[in-house]
Amino acid sequence: METLLHCETLILEKQGPALHVTLNRPDVRNAMSLEMVAELSAVFSQIEGDTSIRAVVLRGAGGHFCAGGDIKDMAGARGQKPAEGEEDPFYRLMRAFGQMIQQVNESSKVVIAIAEGAVIGGGFGLACVSDVAIAGPSAKFGMPETTLGVIPAQIAPFVVERIGLTQARRLALLGLRVDAEEACRLGIVHQMAESEVEIDELLGQAVERVRMCAPNATAETKALLHRAGHESMSGLLDSAAEKFATAIRSDEGSEGTLAFMQKRAPSWASGE
Repeated sequence: METLLHCETLILEKQGPALHVTLNRPDVRNAMSLEMVAELSAVFSQIEGDTSIRAVVLRGAGGHFCAGGDIKDMAGARGQKPAEGEEDPFYRLMRAFGQMIQQVNESSKVVIAIAEGAVIGGGFGLACVSDVAIAGPSAKFGMPETTLGVIPAQIAPFVVERIGLTQARRLALLGLRVDAEEACRLGIVHQMAESEVEIDELLGQAVERVRMCAPNATAETKALLHRAGHESMSGLLDSAAEKFATAIRSDEGSEGTLAFMQKRAPSWASGE
């Protein structure tokens, strides 16, 4: 594995097959600064080809996941007057975040979000692009943008994909905040923990399941799921059949079949 990047706003720790990425700006409830956006993007770019990392665990320091965008960056963008023909600084700010969250959404790794405390705005969007989301008892989720006179410009499409248009409309248009129980009911998160200990137990179980699944097959499956609803069904199934044929003839497919017949764990389920 390559040496991990040095980050100012993130704490990176490799544990077995998982890279734990902690958003580390607890004094502002881990509000998403431009620097944090750039560092998250760089981390996901670096690990994309790293086969030793199969899952990414996103969590916030100090009991909060992420309270949204950084007010200082917003104020800085407001103070910049774009010259004629230049992009608006607010546009650049939004698109930098949008590109990062799209990158996380499309990562070949299994992304696990631990949602605690404030999961607001951009933080809510980040939770919505995770593959597995676990909420702690303190978690509060919300899209407060309309109450601030702005719009959830980069997260709204991902929220719609997560929970459907009907529920997204209610949350966004009323600027609501919901607790962990309702978030679980809506499908924002998959599991709700009653304590810190239970969070760690659920996380451990999720990482262990990642370990049991073949890395390349997992990445191909995630990519296939993202294509559903965006392509014609017959074309998608044709492509999926081709990918299945490739997978079953691959080293992973051979090892998985052999391991099943020999009643043993496959090679990818051991070691790191």
